[in-house]
Amino acid sequence: MRVSTASMAFFLATVSRMRPAGAAAAAAFIPSTNTVGRSLTTKVFTSAAVTTRRSRRARPRQHSGSLMNLMEQNVRRVKMGMEPIMSLQLSATETTEGEKVDEEMVEVKFPLQGVKDVLSVPPRMRFAPSPTGSLHVGGARTALYNWLVAKKGQLDTPNEGAAFIVRVEDTDLARSTKESEKSVLDDLKWLGLIWDEGPEKGGEFGPYRQSERNLLYQSVAQKLVSEGKAYPCFCTQEDLDAMREKQEAEGIPPRYDNTWRDASDEDVAAKMAEGAPYTVRFKVPSGARVVIDDAVRGTVAWDAEATVGDFILLRSTGVPVYNFCVAVDDASMGITTVIRAEEHLTNTLRQGLILDAVGAPRPRYAHCSLILGEDKQKLSKRHGATSCNQFRLDGFLPDAMINYLSLLGWNEGGEEEIYTREELIDAFDVDRIVKSPSVFDMDKLRWVNSQHLKMYAIEEITPLVEEQFHFAGLLDASSSSKEDFVLASTTIAKQMMETTQDAVINARAVLGYSLPASFDDLKVKDAKEMIQQGNFYRIGKRLVDAFQNNELPLPDETNFLAAFQDSDGKPIVEDNELGGSAYNYPQAYKAFMKTIAKDLGAKGKFLFHPVRLALTGEMSGQDVTKQLSLLAMASQIDNSPIAEEKKADVVVTLEERISQLSKFLDTIPVEFQTPPEKKKEKKAQKGGEKKGEAASKKDSSDIEYDTKVTIDQRATYDGPPISALDIRVGEIKRVWEHEEADKLYCEEIDVGEDEPRLIASGLRPFIPDKSTMENRKVLVLCNLKARKMVGFPSHGMVLCAGNEDHTEVKFVSPPPDAKIGERVTVPGWNFEGEEGAPYAENKVGKKKIFEKIAPFLKTSEYGVPEFLGCPLMTSAGVCTSPLPGAQVS
Repeated sequence: MRVSTASMAFFLATVSRMRPAGAAAAAAFIPSTNTVGRSLTTKVFTSAAVTTRRSRRARPRQHSGSLMNLMEQNVRRVKMGMEPIMSLQLSATETTEGEKVDEEMVEVKFPLQGVKDVLSVPPRMRFAPSPTGSLHVGGARTALYNWLVAKKGQLDTPNEGAAFIVRVEDTDLARSTKESEKSVLDDLKWLGLIWDEGPEKGGEFGPYRQSERNLLYQSVAQKLVSEGKAYPCFCTQEDLDAMREKQEAEGIPPRYDNTWRDASDEDVAAKMAEGAPYTVRFKVPSGARVVIDDAVRGTVAWDAEATVGDFILLRSTGVPVYNFCVAVDDASMGITTVIRAEEHLTNTLRQGLILDAVGAPRPRYAHCSLILGEDKQKLSKRHGATSCNQFRLDGFLPDAMINYLSLLGWNEGGEEEIYTREELIDAFDVDRIVKSPSVFDMDKLRWVNSQHLKMYAIEEITPLVEEQFHFAGLLDASSSSKEDFVLASTTIAKQMMETTQDAVINARAVLGYSLPASFDDLKVKDAKEMIQQGNFYRIGKRLVDAFQNNELPLPDETNFLAAFQDSDGKPIVEDNELGGSAYNYPQAYKAFMKTIAKDLGAKGKFLFHPVRLALTGEMSGQDVTKQLSLLAMASQIDNSPIAEEKKADVVVTLEERISQLSKFLDTIPVEFQTPPEKKKEKKAQKGGEKKGEAASKKDSSDIEYDTKVTIDQRATYDGPPISALDIRVGEIKRVWEHEEADKLYCEEIDVGEDEPRLIASGLRPFIPDKSTMENRKVLVLCNLKARKMVGFPSHGMVLCAGNEDHTEVKFVSPPPDAKIGERVTVPGWNFEGEEGAPYAENKVGKKKIFEKIAPFLKTSEYGVPEFLGCPLMTSAGVCTSPLPGAQVS
């Protein structure tokens, strides 16, 4: 068989551009001596023997089967009028993993060739990262969606070829690094997105790095040229610049003008003889249109000829372009569905044309919308952590990351937001990926992480907390008390943890002491006001004396963990549960507090707030006995779990605290050293109750807490009971902007009644994206009288937490499992029967009940909404807010 002059010229030029000037560049990208495992095709590179020799990329070696020699053979064959060889017989080579591979003949085949419906076969999904940096949120979501489809396919059709494939797209030689590749693969492993085929694993359709597949790309390019579907283009850069300038001057969209598309054999041969550099361009069929049915974006169509013109497949250096590599890889790996970011949508046109030309079916495409920051701009480093490794360092759980990433562009259609990995595999469906962009909400991620932490036992979380301590460089690895310290730190922080890093942050706070040197230096408003009430000075003096006289109960040095364990030795999760051993330090401390209360006539918040500030330096926090036990562990001289170089900066011992407290007490002004005289009780109104009856009746604030309730959370209070308010769990069904008020949202909220409530809220300046409010559970104050707000009939109020200057406002949220319409309660208050019934709407309004209660509704330093130090509760648990130390209103 004789071949055309163009075919002869193509091979002559291939050799000429590789030798000598192009030899180095070509060798850098020729994979003939760098091929891993088996080929992408059904037969290519069948391995005869594999032995591990070294773990670095092998240096290319010339041998009888190399591409260079093949080109030389083809030159001779074409001159003799013979058909050029379209495949190679290769000898043993080495891969980047150091595997020695004996390879058979290269045949370009595509596993799905002839398949009419790619969705009729088990799903083969791919994630194709470029190793030019870290794995970020967007890439992780793409990997996850592909992984979920593959895993579901493996469950539905086991052992039939469904797979999750990782393919490294490292054709950008200037930016791709092995370090970045390792980082990406490590992040995938941390997320638990383990691949079935890819780097480190190999597979039937490898190699899985584009830099090792160039022989395949060259073979496909040769085939396309021989079939007249591609051609050499000898236009110089100057020619292309002039072409573009002319088209722009004529108002024509710039594109290649097909100068060499139909060039004669003589013209091609002449250029080849000159040794002119050339590219290989794809010949776009006349009148071609590419139409896809995108699973996310619907039908998308392009006029190929008008949009792209004849585009490049191989650069003049012989290096294949990105879209050519991707199309060949997808075809030769049998990829059935491509889920990727919307920025790749325009690439689909070129890839579709190439797939059609090589006779491979197009995969189904799903182009996901971008992930935005809260400012509605594309997510980037300026929005905070975006790389997966940073989330690991910040204490997020892999399962929580998977859960949250799945929600960034997909929903099952119901109210569920917390999923296990297995539940996601079962529920995920490509058809439910949404078209609108998703907003990355760090508060939501932290909440999701906190929900997953609640599923873990203390023993499961402790190793993760220990890892965080090591990240912070706080632990002495040689200390025998290290494990007990980490367990205690995890236990004391379990209830408030949103990330495992929170346990370390909390431990730092517990071990530190923030009481300043003098009263004038005290900046905390609540602390200063409390001291001015006069009890702090007296109680502080008593504590100093008790410590100096060895009367202050101290943790058991033989069993520091006693405060953190119940009688069975199990970790105590609830902060309001007291531990204790035979000595029972927590009980001894409690008895000591009762003695002080009796001697000084102080109780409730007038006792426990001063004690807490004096011993811990804070106005609120976890149980004091647990804090002092953790401090005692860290304060050990010979066996402290804290690294010696960090100890002086982190740990303030109890002895040092007492010394500092003593000096602080001396700076308190005389007028604040004793409490003011109590006001005389008001006389009973005429016709009122008898003296004995009045004394016997107690306000609900005087109800003694159960021993389970932390003793220092009680407080005296003479306002209306919290049960006067009808606070319920509601769900926002619909949100729209008020037509006449630019600060108001109009909301339709289900609070468990026959019809949803209509409520207006001033959240518009704080939550610009109203779509984030819909289907969200909130707390609603329901016994407020209906009133019109700028003409809108509003009946109720959504409770939110706001900082002091009201520049930040966030929802107060019930637990996800809370029942819509259920009433929110507070421990220590009666919510049963007639006494615990909420007040009527008129009474709440006229007597300004909410206004009297509101000053005592605050979030703790951990964001828990509290009334007088007791949490707002539902049947599903404690309510939460992302704003600590905020006012609830």
